[in-house]
Amino acid sequence: MNPYFLNLPKVIFGTSSLGNLYIALDDAVKRKIVSECVNQSLGEVVFDSAGKYGAGLALESLGKYLNDLSIAPEKVVISNKLGWFRTELKTAEPTFEKDVWVDLKYDAVQMISYQGMMKCFEQGNELLNGYVPQMVSVHDPDEYLAASGNPEEEDKRYNDILEAYRALFDLKSSGKVSSVGIGAKDWRIISRVVNDIKLDWVMIANSMTLKSHPVELLEFMSKLEEQHIPIINSAVFHSGFLIGSDFYDYKIVDQNSPDYDHLIEWRRHFFEICEDFNVKPAEACVSFAMKAPGVKSISLNTTNPKRIKQNLNMAQAHIPKEFWKRLAERGLINNSLVFLK
Repeated sequence: MNPYFLNLPKVIFGTSSLGNLYIALDDAVKRKIVSECVNQSLGEVVFDSAGKYGAGLALESLGKYLNDLSIAPEKVVISNKLGWFRTELKTAEPTFEKDVWVDLKYDAVQMISYQGMMKCFEQGNELLNGYVPQMVSVHDPDEYLAASGNPEEEDKRYNDILEAYRALFDLKSSGKVSSVGIGAKDWRIISRVVNDIKLDWVMIANSMTLKSHPVELLEFMSKLEEQHIPIINSAVFHSGFLIGSDFYDYKIVDQNSPDYDHLIEWRRHFFEICEDFNVKPAEACVSFAMKAPGVKSISLNTTNPKRIKQNLNMAQAHIPKEFWKRLAERGLINNSLVFLK
């Protein structure tokens, strides 16, 4: 196992809020978020970021406030998921992910290739302004493949992904980074890549959650655990919907549309059971996500500096077994989940 994962904390800090996800935070709030992440961490503070987050704004903000706070680079571990490159904003709104990012001054394009990885790595380092990521990965290879128009194009795009990993492992062999992973929402693409590339770690997003935990995914995670490939679980609140927001997997939930009735009903029953057991919904989501096979850490993001300590404490929360049993009885989770028993 890569040495960075021997001491990787249970909670690492996501940075999408620094990139104006859903809301544009004041600079003072962003600075306080970074400050609290550092102050509440024991030893090294670990941040997860990406060029996609606010078209590089998250990386830029992270570097700015780490410098403002005079945080020594050796006390910071940064994961930079590579594959999105900042470009000029030529339209009223960014084109790379509509209706998600607020008040951006740049756009971003996906660059997955050998040279694309190198360009994203260099740009990311410039934005971080003196801080260099130790952990790098290919970001959203699932989206890259999904954009294929036919099988021939998909084969070409998958070869681009393999070339992207050749670049990342060249960075690792030259000592510029310490580990190579993947960050994707579609775990099936992660599985495909793992068959061809020996990764140091994987990050699964929007996939292994209290709401969504397919048996096939759990079996895959168990295989990763057997191979000593650590898993970072992220986006475990489904864009905050499971704890009360109006977004689910980066899309607005229309309360008046029957297409979302099942989601709204699931959450209503979930909240009722949480109230019965005096369990906070966020604690339940984090506990569930941490218990899954092979999960070493969970990535949590916040727009509120006061929640940093709460996020760290959630990883230690005790959830009674009767709570999971009730969820299973109500059909909200799979009743055969061994790791909850």
